[in-house]
Amino acid sequence: MRLRNIPGAEKAVREYPTFVDNPGQYKGRWHERFGNDRPIHVEIGCGKGQFITTLAQRNPDLNFIAVELKAEVILRALQRTEYREIPNLAFVQFNAAELRELFADDEISLIYLNFSDPWPKTRHAKRRLTSPSFLATYRHVLKPDGEIHMKTDNEKLFEYSLNQFSAERFQMRNITFDLHNSKLAAGNVMTEYEERFSARGQRIYRVEASCIIK
Repeated sequence: MRLRNIPGAEKAVREYPTFVDNPGQYKGRWHERFGNDRPIHVEIGCGKGQFITTLAQRNPDLNFIAVELKAEVILRALQRTEYREIPNLAFVQFNAAELRELFADDEISLIYLNFSDPWPKTRHAKRRLTSPSFLATYRHVLKPDGEIHMKTDNEKLFEYSLNQFSAERFQMRNITFDLHNSKLAAGNVMTEYEERFSARGQRIYRVEASCIIK
């Protein structure tokens, strides 16, 4: 997500109760942060926060954590929650490549990858959030029956991801090459990007991958 630099963003995010400063302190004990033992769902790259905020409000029986690298992006998402009490939602500024410093093994139930940067150049393939190194990281922090739900408008990234899920022994289901014209559209929560892309008639690709085989 491209946003202009926002002076003071690093400081401003810390003024919101849903922002977690020094989140690594909760590794292995995020349930203490939420005050319950409910399943934890994580979105990597939250954008302006529409997706994760909507899910948290609709599912008070689950805990949600938005992981985002840039303070400017988190600030936009936090501003969406400014006048809402959402105790089951937390935002953290963290590098997804270091996810094992944020979560203990088997701590997460589900990871959302929504419209991630496709990194189209071959030399940048390792930066894709479905590259082998990232999938290995997810396998550690996800529970044995944990899942990854991915959505994208980029066909090449989707095909690449399907191949990587297969190569890394993830079990896939609910694969669709046109989400909004499929049975999976019912109950689908859209991101800001998704609303924009679908309004243009672009197809949205989606898959659920389970790391049943550890």
